[in-house]
Amino acid sequence: MTLLMIGLVLWWAVHLFPIYRPATRARAVAQLGETPYKALFSLASLAAIALMVIGYRQADVVNLWYPPAWTVHVNNLLMLLAVALLGARDIASGLRRLVRHPMLTGVKTWAVAHLLVNGDLASVVLFGGLLGWAVVAVIGSNRRDGIWVRPAKGTMKGAVIHAVITVVVFAVIVVIHGPLLGVQPIPG
Repeated sequence: MTLLMIGLVLWWAVHLFPIYRPATRARAVAQLGETPYKALFSLASLAAIALMVIGYRQADVVNLWYPPAWTVHVNNLLMLLAVALLGARDIASGLRRLVRHPMLTGVKTWAVAHLLVNGDLASVVLFGGLLGWAVVAVIGSNRRDGIWVRPAKGTMKGAVIHAVITVVVFAVIVVIHGPLLGVQPIPG
């Protein structure tokens, strides 16, 4: 559990730094250069993910509750929404006009979906920790960025492309989730 918590702390620090300390980030970019800064940011992010994954896998199973079987279906619906939100920033589908921070909202949706189906302590720490980070990141981003100017309306073509990409990415996640993580998201 220690590695999981170190990974979460590193994730929070790396990802909240540019939000809450934009002037310090700008100085770091000026000193290092944009590409080296992004490389360090990426390496720290990968290290945080590795620590969280290793820590989660090594954690003892301490059940806090036993989620009912029907929560799997709610999880899958929320995951479909999470995938759509995660892709909304870069596709002119119209969804990005509805949600100011689609990627962070996607992370929050993903975390809530996983909290519904995992009642063990390590899952609460991991998914609850990432949910908390996304909430704090949204608050900080809103303060930093001021009033939201909605992006241009999406197109029907963008909506169709977004829907297709969402379904394909969701299907890929379903296929690799079992072999990669040992849990089948679709009950069989």
